[in-house]
This record gives sequence, C-alpha cells and structure tokens, in this order.
Amino acid sequence: MSDAKDISHPLAALPFWLSLGLLPCVWLAATQGGWALLALPVYGWVLLPLFDIALGLNEENPDTDTPERKLFWYRLITLIWFPIQAVVIYGALWWATQTDALALWEKFGLFFGIGIVTGAVGIVYAHELMHQKNAAERWLGDLLLATVLYSYYRTEHLLVHHRYVGTPRDAVSARYNENFHRFFLRVLREGPGSAWRAERQMLARAGRGALHRSNPFWRYGALTALALIAAFAVGGWLGLMLFIFQAYVAIWQLELVDYIEHYGLSRKYLGEGKYEPVRPHHSWNAAHKATNWFLINLQRHSDHHDKPDRRFPLLQTYGEDEAPQLPYGYPAMTTLALVPPLWRRVMNPKVRAWRRQFYPEITDWADYDRGRLPLPKGAS
Repeated sequence: MSDAKDISHPLAALPFWLSLGLLPCVWLAATQGGWALLALPVYGWVLLPLFDIALGLNEENPDTDTPERKLFWYRLITLIWFPIQAVVIYGALWWATQTDALALWEKFGLFFGIGIVTGAVGIVYAHELMHQKNAAERWLGDLLLATVLYSYYRTEHLLVHHRYVGTPRDAVSARYNENFHRFFLRVLREGPGSAWRAERQMLARAGRGALHRSNPFWRYGALTALALIAAFAVGGWLGLMLFIFQAYVAIWQLELVDYIEHYGLSRKYLGEGKYEPVRPHHSWNAAHKATNWFLINLQRHSDHHDKPDRRFPLLQTYGEDEAPQLPYGYPAMTTLALVPPLWRRVMNPKVRAWRRQFYPEITDWADYDRGRLPLPKGAS
C-alpha cells in the first residue's frame, strides 16, 4: 500500500489517549458538585463536536501491514482502562456514600456522568478487546462489561450482530423511521434472549446442553455478581443503587451509538431465507478526526464489519461511493437521536438517497422498514 499512512511511531498513538481527559472531569464533579457535574456531559457532547469542527476530517488510511509490535502504544490505552474504570467507579462510590460532600441529587448527577464514561469509553474499549484472539484481552473486555451489567453484550455482538446485521434477526440494526426510544426498549427486551439462543445453538452443535460449563453465561453471571457485591461492600444499598444507575446510563449511551451505526440500512433479501453478504455500505461511517480519536476509530464502522478482528489503529475509512457518511461525528449524532423529529429530518433523506444509490432495483421497502422479511437461514 504505497499511499498508506505510516502509523508506527509511538507519538502517533497519543491522540487516541484522549479519553484520559475525562478523569479530571470526574474528579471535578465528585469534589465540587453543583455546576461541575456538567463537566462530563459537556466534554462528551459539546467539546468533542467542537473539536470535530475545528480539526475536520481524517480520510487517510493506515498501512494494514503495520506489524503488531508497532501497535503497542495504541493497544496500551485499552489494556489499562479496566483498572482505571474500576478505580473511578468504586472510588466514586466510596466518596459519594462515605462523605457528606454531595447532596443526594448531586450523587446521582455524578453517576450519570460516570455512566457516560463507562458507556462511551469503557464499553467501546471492551468492544475492541473482545474482538481479539488474545485470551487476556477478551477477559479484560468481560471485566469491563461486568462493571456496566452488560456482559451478554459480548455474545449478542459477536454471534448475532456481526452475522445478522441489517436483517430482522439483529435487534441493534435500527429500522427506518424507528425512533431511538422505541429502539432502546426493543434492544433491552430482545437482546438477552437473542444472546442466550445463540450460545445454546453453538453448544448444541458441539453436542452439549445449554447449561454446560463452557456456556459463557456462567462467567457473565459470576462477574456481574462480583461487581454488584463489590458495589454493596463499598457503598451499601445507596452504593448499589448508584452502581446500577451508572450501568443503566452506560447501556443507554452504548445503544445510542448502536442506533446510529446502521439506522435504516438493510441487506438485500435474496429469497429462500437468504440475504446478501455484508458490504461496506451496510454501516454508517464518519471521518471526524476528534471523535475517532476519542472512540478509537469506532466510526470507521464499515471496515470493522469487514475485518472484525482488525485492531482499531489499522481500520480503513471509505468514501461516499462505497459507504454512507454521517453528517456529524457520533456525539452530535447521538444528541440528534434523542429528538426523533430532528433525527428524521436529517437522516431519513440520507437513507432514501442510500437506497437510490445502492438498490435502485428495489421499489417497495415496506417489508424492510417493518421487519417483516423472513429471518436469515440458521437464525431462530
């Protein structure tokens, strides 16, 4: 790749450590309360979009032949994040429950902000880790997910989402005209059962029962229980409530991202329970520089679906002729998603343009929009 960018120098990894900027915001919110509680939401939903405007787009592609040893400083931020997140969560629980520094509403405000951290950073890093072949990295991913009570997300993402994206089988492929609030409730309702069925089917193919010790749901349950017990040990019943609240906020934050990544994008139904293969144009992309630094290139989503185990610094970006482009980075888009009329005004014309560009032969999208097409073969 003669025109590929060399990213092997350690300093090139430095922008991807932008998430550490959240830590002073946590300290400020915890110690000052009041207006300081806005530091975390402002960092994520105001400053990042402003940085995107100031810094523009990054449409360069890294050299995918960069050796693994040259990626250490990129990987390191994901490797150290679990202990950082554990200290943030449980340290804040101790502070909020063992001191009188904050009023009750300020404590919940603090843990709303921490939920933004654990959702926008912790789950994104867990997503990177769980896609890797290294067992230690996958364990770190599981530990991060346990701290937000979303352990089954690993199964749902790896065994369901990547296989069935853009079809009725995938709960987190948002349908055209489906607003976020309805989507969120649907994901919470369908996700656990979908993940359980996927693991049960995999075990059945190996001749094992659903309750076999190799079922990762045993590990999910144990890690979740440990996370909850630790929260109660540190902060009692109030600490447990605050912990569960931050987990809910983190899941809500993640599903906002899931909502925008595939909104309205469907794989073509070929008949007899078959769908076309996943292509780059089945994911929304965004080349906004600052947000890609903060979210470790999550916005290069088409390439992630093409090469799921490709490490984040090597992910490629695509042009409009290959994949649809979001008008803004994820923080701005998630804010839009919270207001369905604004979301539809911005995104529905883009979905219709995508349909004309990639599927001019399809004239009736009603069954796609309502999820009435058959499940893909092998799904249940």
